[in-house]
Amino acid sequence: MSLIILETERLILSRLTTADAPFILELMNEPGFIEFVADRGLRSDADAADYLSEKILPNYERFGFGFYRVTMKQPETAIGICGLVKRETLDDPDIGFAILERYCGNGYAYEAAVAVMEYGRKALGLARICGVTASHNRVSQHLLQKLGLKFQRKFHLPGYGTESLLFG
Repeated sequence: MSLIILETERLILSRLTTADAPFILELMNEPGFIEFVADRGLRSDADAADYLSEKILPNYERFGFGFYRVTMKQPETAIGICGLVKRETLDDPDIGFAILERYCGNGYAYEAAVAVMEYGRKALGLARICGVTASHNRVSQHLLQKLGLKFQRKFHLPGYGTESLLFG
């Protein structure tokens, strides 16, 4: 059982574990994730478990935060991830989110992101949280603006082929 970090009216946000590998494999291979985030090259549960162990799980100890599994309370189903990322190229952590496409359009990403922003500010004492998205991802741009973040600048995030937008 993973550690529950937050609860909202409809959602539970908890730390990911390697047991989440099948779910992460599905999420990160959805067309929208590949188009708007990146193709992480995960092709098996073992790849996803390695990705979790090497890229996601160490952040909980290193920074005190990371991506959390977003689970609907009723029915109890993992539907996405939402959390905070600390990138070497940015001064402040940024909020990230991805919801399985079949659950998009129900306000889950916004509900999870509001909770994570509040958690970051109040529980973790983060003075500033920014947002990063692909320049062609209008849905994420809208969500970042809805969270109260304002467009700051365009930039090239290392490891990504397309231009990114920074919101703060």
